[in-house]
Amino acid sequence: MIGFEPAEIDPSAPTRAARLKWVVVVDGDLPAGRAANAAICTAAATSQAVAGLLGDDAVDADGNAHPGLPWAGCTVLSADPATLRTIRAKAAARADFFVADMPAAAQHTRVYTEYLSSVAGTAADGLDYYAVSIVGPRNPVDKLVGKLPLLA
Repeated sequence: MIGFEPAEIDPSAPTRAARLKWVVVVDGDLPAGRAANAAICTAAATSQAVAGLLGDDAVDADGNAHPGLPWAGCTVLSADPATLRTIRAKAAARADFFVADMPAAAQHTRVYTEYLSSVAGTAADGLDYYAVSIVGPRNPVDKLVGKLPLLA
């Protein structure tokens, strides 16, 4: 299980002090709407699966609650499709990384069971990815994503 232990959650510390780093790498060739959708969907899967990722709710001066955001930050990067596939494969090979991906089939079907069937009928090396969300130890994640640019 990848995540933060309660004792290491420190929302008063800079994001770079967190043991784990969260990145979402998106296919930079996608139109803005599809790229945003891919990033959001992989982030949703990540936030549900990685313990301690979200901070406490913020409450404004009028008492309105605003749901917690990632206290350790999240960086959204861009890569070409081949680099994205390589990053996903390397991340998935590490036991100390959590990986959530969005195969292209997710945006080409309108019914979830059709998406499941499409992925089931495709060999792993034949899947194209629109986004990959990765949480893991800071230095190895930094080395994996290298100098990828922020998603523009």
